[in-house]
Amino acid sequence: MMDETAIISSKLRDGFINETDEFAFLLEEVPRVMRKAFEVSIARFGLSRTQWRTLAYLIKVEGMTQTELANCLELERATIGLTIDHLEKLEFVERRHAEGDRRVWRIFLLPKAIDIIPQLRKEANAVYETMFKGISNADVAMMRSAMEKMTNNLRDI
Repeated sequence: MMDETAIISSKLRDGFINETDEFAFLLEEVPRVMRKAFEVSIARFGLSRTQWRTLAYLIKVEGMTQTELANCLELERATIGLTIDHLEKLEFVERRHAEGDRRVWRIFLLPKAIDIIPQLRKEANAVYETMFKGISNADVAMMRSAMEKMTNNLRDI
């Protein structure tokens, strides 16, 4: 029996994973490794990557609702609620009732968060610099164009 399984596995294995699969796996690997690098770079601030991204969206559009943040971050509302809870404990954000609807919370940055934004920007830039080391601007532009096309192609499915 053991030999038959090895033969079947060998037959299935041969040619199953092709170069396109390997490239797709690599496309998945880059953001995974980048997430880990971000986690390490911002750990000293007591932030997770999700919390950093939440602050980044609030820098761009302060006063977003929890639902809007959840949609931007592709998280469940409960998850973003926990993220905001943690950011409140760190005194980085505060919830305020939305005008006209006390059921809706809007999220605002506090001075403590605003104070660390330049440092967070430096950390992000350092991760990006490491990631793009040895890659020309022309190569980055080509990759960006190709990835935008891939994204659009997949949206058509």
